[in-house]
Formats: sequence, C-alpha cells, structure tokens
Amino acid sequence: MGRFKHYETAFRPERAILVGVDFGKGEWSIEESLAELERLAQTDGAVVVRTIVQRLDAPVPRTFIGSGKADELARLVRALDIDVVIFDDELSPSQQSNLERLVGEPVKVIDRTALILDIFGEHARTREGRLQVQLAQLQYVLPRLRGMWSHLVGEQTRGGIGSRFGQGESQLEVDRRLVRKRISWLRKELEQVDVRRRTQGKARWDSGVYRVSLVGYTNAGKSTLLNHLTGAGVYVKDELFATLDPTTRSLELEEGRKITITDTVGFIQKLPTMLVRSFKSTLAEVSAADLILLIVDASDPNASKEIAAVRAILEEIDSASVPSVLVYNKCDLLSVSEREALALSNHDAVFISAMTGEGIRSLTYRIVQEASAGDETVTALIPYEKGLLMKLVHERCQVLRESYEQGGLLVTAKASKRMRETLRPYEIEGDTV
Repeated sequence: MGRFKHYETAFRPERAILVGVDFGKGEWSIEESLAELERLAQTDGAVVVRTIVQRLDAPVPRTFIGSGKADELARLVRALDIDVVIFDDELSPSQQSNLERLVGEPVKVIDRTALILDIFGEHARTREGRLQVQLAQLQYVLPRLRGMWSHLVGEQTRGGIGSRFGQGESQLEVDRRLVRKRISWLRKELEQVDVRRRTQGKARWDSGVYRVSLVGYTNAGKSTLLNHLTGAGVYVKDELFATLDPTTRSLELEEGRKITITDTVGFIQKLPTMLVRSFKSTLAEVSAADLILLIVDASDPNASKEIAAVRAILEEIDSASVPSVLVYNKCDLLSVSEREALALSNHDAVFISAMTGEGIRSLTYRIVQEASAGDETVTALIPYEKGLLMKLVHERCQVLRESYEQGGLLVTAKASKRMRETLRPYEIEGDTV
C-alpha cells in the first residue's frame, strides 16, 4: 500500500476570494454588488471563503487595489488555500498579470466579466449560443494573450472557473493572428444566423402574428412563466443564467387569437458590453417584438435597481420604444402588506406567481388588451378557395361574427393593421354581400 501515491479523486469546489472597490458612486452599494458576485461565483461552482473591500476614489493603475490591500490579498490567498480571486470590476490585462504574479501560481485572478463569460460558456446549448459566447470570450482574451493565455490554456487541463475560454483551442493556435482569424470567422457565421433570424422575423411579421418577448433580470422567473403559459418544458433552475438560448412558443388566447412568446437571456448589472454585442441576433427578438413583458422578482430587495438595469440594456439594444408591461413575479413570497405597498406604487403593473399560477389570467387579459389596442373592426367576404386566409383570420383576429354565404365566408372581426392590409381586397361595407 505504501508504494502507491494517493490521489484525491473526489470533486472539490474551488475556493474563492471576492474583491470589491467602493468608489462611492453608482446605483448599487458595494455590499449588494458583491452579494450578486457571490451568487455568480456559486453558479460557476465556487465556494466563497472571504470578501475584501476597499474604498478608493479611482482604481490604482498597477493592481486596481492599493499596494497594502494587494499584499493583504496575497497573504490571505496563501493562508486560506485559495484557488481563484474574483474582482467585481473589470481588470486591465496589465492589472490582471501583476496581480497573478503577486498571488503566485497556480492561483487564478479573474474579474466579473470573465466570470460571466465562463458561466455563459458552460450554459450555452445551441450552436448559435455557443458561437455567441465563443466570440465574446475571444474578444475578451485577445488583448490579454501575452499576460494570461498560457495560464488559461494550462487551466483547461484541470478545469474550474475561467477554464472554458476559447472553447477547446489548442496551444499552437493561441496567438493573435489565429485568434483574430477565429473572431472573423465567428462574426461571419453569426451574420448568417442574423440573416436567417431576420428572414424568420419578416415571415412572422407578414403573417400578422403578435409577438411577445419576456425580458428581465436573470433568475426573475421568465422560463417558469413561459412553461406555465405554453407548456414549453424549458430548463428551470434556481441559479443565475440557467438558460441562455431563446425559446419561442405559440399561445392561443381565450379570444382565439394566436401569439408567440419568446423567452430571452436574462440581464444583469455590469453585463459585459461584448456579450451584448455578441448576442445581438438573439436580442433582436426583443427589438422586433410587439410587446415586452418586463419580468421582475417581486421578492428581491433590489427589484427597483434590477428594473433600471434591464431598462438600461433595452436602451442599449434600441428596444426602449417597444410597448412594455411591468410584471411582478414570485408574489406568493410577499406578505399581504408588501403586496399592497407594491401595488400602490406600481398601479399599472401585473402581479403574478408563475410557480403557483396566481395572477396568470390577469396577465393574459392584459396581453389581450395590448394585442388588440390597435385593432379596428373590419367586414370581409373571403372566397372559399382562400382557405389559408380564413385560417389566418381565426388565428390572428378576434372574430365577432361569421356566416357562410354563396360568395364565400362573410366575417366581421377586430383586426390589426397588418391583417387589415391583408383583408383589404376582400373588404365590404357592413354586412352587405
């Protein structure tokens, strides 16, 4: 027995230290931001052992934090057997390199951006999602090649946080020229995806389908709501960014109109700009929507700040002008007094629990109101050979009355502008046949 060296094979979560700098500005307090960073670290499989906070007017150019605090960090890393140090703000390539030298190998030093990209790399399932994440990762890695790439390649062999960058690129491929070539290829592939998505979007527009997009802070319950409304069977888990890839399902409203509902990637404060750019084709679903349901976790103490963060990203992707409805989810977790206070301050919002089904009828009624807001009553005589058009009328309009006449189907319905244009060649005055 003594001749063989013992190797530990059981999984050991990585031990992490979080580092935050309080600059005394911004919507979120340093405590709130670091609490969210801890949830991100836990989502990526780490155990947070210690949190370090420093107050500064501006980042220190060499190590982001002051030299005394940096020395304290290095001592704690050694004393607490730390695997990874995670900064709440983005580090420059030189700051990251200097900090890694200070804490010593094999400890990793990453920032919030790298952590989010790593989580996205783990959770992307579709080809489009993987392409988008890989593009964002390589854009992040490119300026850091000299100081960190050999380190990251070494980490790929043992896994863990920060190890999924490049999605399996071999060490021989890792130089600036090849990374730029790979970025160029990824952009071309995503442009083709974008063209296909625009074509599909135009087809839905031409068909007159009313499109609803679910947006919100990560873990607000968008996927649970989609499942409840449509039975979509989307993966749901109580963690940040549990689902990344958009899912579109159809829903028939009580009035008979069919709509589509799309679940989109969750947002977060300090969402990396490169991720927003990489996911532009996915987020285009939001811009092309007829209605946005902004889903909020009513039980989260930072709900108002999360709403502001989501609206800021909607501005960034040119979707702020799309009509929207504020939907407070997880209301089953509130007390009666908390619900009443929230309703008083948000009288135009809808209050639901996607988990229990409470308030879902009110939500679908609100969707009906929004979908029919621009409708006008039209009467048309549709020839019997136009079977597809008859089907569209029943799916896309609210049929008020209909009768089968010698010349075709005489129908009076509330129709959207798009459907009125489609029906114009068959429109008649009143019920005159």
